[in-house]
Amino acid sequence: MTDAVRKIGPVTVVALDDADGPHFDLREDAFPAATPQDWAAADALDPDSLTLDGRWWLRFRSFALIGPDGRVTLVDAGIGPANSLAAEWAPVPGRLPDALAEAGIAATDVETIVLTHLHTDHIGWAVPADSPFVNARVVVQRAEVTAFRAARDVTQQEEVLLTPLHEQGRLHVIEGDTQLTTEVRVVATPGHTPGHQSVLVESGDESMLVTGDLLVHAVQLIRPELAYGHDMDAELARKTRLSMLEHAAGRKSLLAVSHLSTLWSQA
Repeated sequence: MTDAVRKIGPVTVVALDDADGPHFDLREDAFPAATPQDWAAADALDPDSLTLDGRWWLRFRSFALIGPDGRVTLVDAGIGPANSLAAEWAPVPGRLPDALAEAGIAATDVETIVLTHLHTDHIGWAVPADSPFVNARVVVQRAEVTAFRAARDVTQQEEVLLTPLHEQGRLHVIEGDTQLTTEVRVVATPGHTPGHQSVLVESGDESMLVTGDLLVHAVQLIRPELAYGHDMDAELARKTRLSMLEHAAGRKSLLAVSHLSTLWSQA
């Protein structure tokens, strides 16, 4: 078993890097309340997230959940190809389809894609015009669909993602916590966006929380109360993060985080 693979009971979880590159903000601007002591602790926990010239270096990561029946659920869909919506700021093109193939997973094996939220660096390979996942249903919270439809004059998610998926019968809208399989449950974690969701994998005493952008930097593992400047509702995001990390710590859950350089973290 490689470092990119973990087992939670009968579920195999594979970390898949789509790309890596600098954040458009300095981390000190994104987390203005963090102290030098916070940054030192965060750097010890996740040392490769800081470049020699002081930039915040991100991983753009998805996770494949392979159930005991062989069915594959993909959590998030990366930044996408060269012409994706994320191209305005993220290091396109991504390589998620190649990463899946290297893990022995064909794109047509992916039955479900859970989008933690609709920011452009999480939806790229799910956009129907570019997606190799032609058979997959795409699971999104209703609050997220409502928010991005309301913002369609200033964003393109409705036009390029939601409407085509709906027309193809592949948009699966849920409300709140939803059980996908015996071991896999979607949990509503709003704040970063109105309909942000995370994915909880549980089997017996073992559990893993695939966080999405519930947290985006190791400094939020050091101090979960720290606000992130790009949360749409910072106070709700703070409450959600504190609650979820407390629950995860109580369960001794492993954390699978989208943007950390460290593949897995302990709650």
